Amino acid sequence: MRTFKQTSFLRGTAMLFCASLCCAANAQSAINDSTRTAMAATLEDATVADTSTSSSSRTDLPDAPQSTDPASTHQDGQTKRILGIIPNFRAVSADVKLPPQSVKEKFITASQDSFDYSSILLPAVVAGYSQITNATPEFHQGAAGYGRYFWHSYVDQASENYFVEFIGPAVFRQDSRYYTMGKGGFVKRTEYSLSRAVITRNDAGKEVFNASEIIGAGASAGLSNLYYPSAERTFGNTAGKWGQSVGIDAATFMFKEFWPDINHHLFHGHAD
Repeated sequence: MRTFKQTSFLRGTAMLFCASLCCAANAQSAINDSTRTAMAATLEDATVADTSTSSSSRTDLPDAPQSTDPASTHQDGQTKRILGIIPNFRAVSADVKLPPQSVKEKFITASQDSFDYSSILLPAVVAGYSQITNATPEFHQGAAGYGRYFWHSYVDQASENYFVEFIGPAVFRQDSRYYTMGKGGFVKRTEYSLSRAVITRNDAGKEVFNASEIIGAGASAGLSNLYYPSAERTFGNTAGKWGQSVGIDAATFMFKEFWPDINHHLFHGHAD
């Protein structure tokens, strides 16, 4: 038989062992809880970081490109040149609304119409016609005669451009641009385009008498007497140049009006 001391020792050992197991279990549970908490915190931090990175990435992406050119919204709009050889810098596409021209813009437009490479076409045609009709006998015929006709026609054009497109619009506060109608029948659009030689917009957008065209073309015709032969400095010749300038501008307005249609049907909008 076991003695009392042995029994007490065994009971104490068993109680100590059970207490150790309980402590171990509690410690393991605490460790597991701590591990789960740490893992949850780590997962939450990772989620926040991923969301922040994704948001940052979306913020860094560029916006979709936006068109700021009014003409780009019009498939069959005006081009800067017609067929690449006729100046068309002051034509505005149909339905395009632009702010008033500044004096600087009026000067730039006149300069483009006068000195662009395409600006030699009209003087070349006018010079040929003038030589054929012997408009200025003092210039004679042949290549030398044509050269005289050409440079006089070129100076006439540049002078008229600056009076009609820059000086006149700056003085009378008028818009030198041609606003395309683009809608309606042929007769209606023809009447509109030809009328722009005597009717234009002022800087406030209202239709007014085109003093820039009429007075500017007359001033240019008068100035030409300074560099034409003295025999040509008559009232009749000056009035003829005046009327010719206005007539040419009216005809070009009509051409500008229908150019987008011609460009669309013949060149699918690619000719400029």
